[in-house]
Amino acid sequence: MAKSTYNVIAIMSGTSLDGIDIVYATYTFKNSWKFKIHQSETIKYSTDWELTLRQLVDKSIKELHEVDVKYSEYLAKITLSFIEKYAINKIDFIASHGHTALHQPENGITYQIGNLQSFADLLNTKVICDFRVQDVKYGGQGAPLVPIGDRLLFNAFDFCLNLGGFANISFEDNDKRIAFDICPTNIVLNHYVNKLDLEFDDKGEIASKGNINKELLYRLNQLDFYKQSPPKSLGLEWVRANIVPIIDNYNLQIKDVLRTFVEHIAIQISKVLNISNTNVLISGGGAYNNFLISRIKVLSNSSVVIPNKEIIEYKEALVFGLLGILKERNEINCLKSVTGASKDHSSGKILTPNA
Repeated sequence: MAKSTYNVIAIMSGTSLDGIDIVYATYTFKNSWKFKIHQSETIKYSTDWELTLRQLVDKSIKELHEVDVKYSEYLAKITLSFIEKYAINKIDFIASHGHTALHQPENGITYQIGNLQSFADLLNTKVICDFRVQDVKYGGQGAPLVPIGDRLLFNAFDFCLNLGGFANISFEDNDKRIAFDICPTNIVLNHYVNKLDLEFDDKGEIASKGNINKELLYRLNQLDFYKQSPPKSLGLEWVRANIVPIIDNYNLQIKDVLRTFVEHIAIQISKVLNISNTNVLISGGGAYNNFLISRIKVLSNSSVVIPNKEIIEYKEALVFGLLGILKERNEINCLKSVTGASKDHSSGKILTPNA
């Protein structure tokens, strides 16, 4: 008989490279899933690690394997420090997303580093990880994976919108969970504000002082990706090939790039949200971008809900903890209606530490 309570450490590293999110939470099941976050922390990447991760798409498979070995050890070291810092002694397992190095589902490829056996061995703890690979083998996009968590943990909301490196959304439609990446978000905004020696545009202040370049905005909105039907997902490679060259061609001031791209994000999101009398839960770092949120509110008909700091920052990590639990229970954690796979399935691999 399956357990009803699980104590899990869940780890997530996203495309925006703002750090490694770690949560320690208890999940309980009694008719429905509930959770309680006990500890949470974001570990910032060192300059060297951030540079290495930014350059992953340029590396050969051999070089990626070399980084994978080091990154798995690095994750283990950080996780051990987290456990010791908070004196955590009740752990059923660690659920880890790793960090996406390659994501080309159309070519049957997705590769998340940090999921090697050494991770479990160094911690001497069971690790459940590598949640995307099986879905791609079944013909799916391998993304997004968070919607099963939206359905089971956050079903009080009509839409769950995450504003991370990419904006992605999840909602129920005729008893099916639909989810997809809407557009690039912080991955582009941060790229340009970095040129001002800033990590991010605090509250969207710089963008709010810029002007919209209408020609650039039009070209961005005409990209083929926005005409495609879900399931669909985005990666860094797509941004580098399709977004950055268009923007750089205009040679604009950074504030005008940010203003134009914020409008682009808000327009693409509002197209999805444009249903009256609905509510949307917004999480991810973009929830702190007051200017972006204000534009989403203006352009859409939905009631926007900004949750507490823990949910804004750690919702994705929290959901990967649930994915690990569902894998442990051999229950569905990957939905074909979301990824386009040939079937619903229980995805991920279980690493048991070698004695």
